[in-house]
Amino acid sequence: MKAKLIGIIIIALSLTVTAQAQTVAVADLSTTGLSLSPEIAGKLMRIELIKTEKYKVLDKFDMDAALEGNGSFENCYGKNCLITMGELLNVDYIFSGSIDKLGPKFVITIKMVDVKGKSLHLTNTKEYGDHPDEIQRMIQITLNELLGLEVNEELRKRLEYNHDLITSTNVGKVSNAGPRFGVSYVAFGDMAEFVTRDKRNGGLDAIPLMSNMGYQFEGQYVGTENFSALFEVIPNVAGLEQGQFFATISFLNGFRFGRSGWEFAFGPSFGARRMIEGLEIDGEFQTKPEYLDNHYNTWLGDPSNFDSLGYAIQPYEKPSPSWSKRLDTRGDLEFNTNWLMAFGRTFRAGSLNIPVNVYYSGNKYGGVLGASVGFNIVKSEQSINQNF
Repeated sequence: MKAKLIGIIIIALSLTVTAQAQTVAVADLSTTGLSLSPEIAGKLMRIELIKTEKYKVLDKFDMDAALEGNGSFENCYGKNCLITMGELLNVDYIFSGSIDKLGPKFVITIKMVDVKGKSLHLTNTKEYGDHPDEIQRMIQITLNELLGLEVNEELRKRLEYNHDLITSTNVGKVSNAGPRFGVSYVAFGDMAEFVTRDKRNGGLDAIPLMSNMGYQFEGQYVGTENFSALFEVIPNVAGLEQGQFFATISFLNGFRFGRSGWEFAFGPSFGARRMIEGLEIDGEFQTKPEYLDNHYNTWLGDPSNFDSLGYAIQPYEKPSPSWSKRLDTRGDLEFNTNWLMAFGRTFRAGSLNIPVNVYYSGNKYGGVLGASVGFNIVKSEQSINQNF
């Protein structure tokens, strides 16, 4: 039994060594409708084939040396031509194929020709979405499938061409979750007056231009190749550089369009503010306590309200006018809501996403205009630059 087991191990090792000893070459790939040359396409597939560590792969210099003086193989894509090339190179198999840009999709075909058997050994064709920066990864997926190797399923799902418009949480996803920094200008309304008002009158006595610092959390609930619908949550703090603390949290519905990165979002924003009741008298606002004190002192100072002995002819009646409210640091803290709209675009630099947005936030007390910029690092595999 032991001898039999050793024999099986030796046979398995022999088969492994034999497979590893097979020599292959990669010819140029035919390319249509894209700027990638057949030679560069062949180089990309040669790189991916080497990564598999499955065969001994001839490099381009060895191939050129072996083919020198044996005619031109510049447009060698057919089986017979590839077999002839493979015989001159003295390899077991030769790989070739095509990359075609057909409207909104890429079609990649890879074929493996058995040189000694003079036959087509394996072939695989895959359709991918319009991702011109991801050609190498498309080749990787197609080649690994051809050879029966493991494929990154999430990556394949993201790159594959979708024949129908679909809703998915993964397709077309670009996550912009990350920190946000910016400035806001309190542009108009009672809000602007409150910010610049003197502190003695319940204002902030601050500059209406303030810094913002926050973080954007987002989740995608609809995604296609050219459109994504998002739910965004953004906690934010403003005014720290002026000794103020204005905290808000926004819940937005966002739309992101295509690979260009344009986006639009809108939704409510929640926070807190200090409000006080009072009346505006002769152009000046009097708080409720101030107005009541002034009213009582005026009644108290009117001799007609008292008899000769100093007794009130009629008891004092506390007034109850229609009070109005205004923003005031002397007031009580109240919950408040705003409506927020934002528009922007995401710029990409390698694995770095840089979202830039302008926005408006306001309610009946006034409005704020602002701009923000953020960043986040894409943690999944990154685009491959085609420019070698």
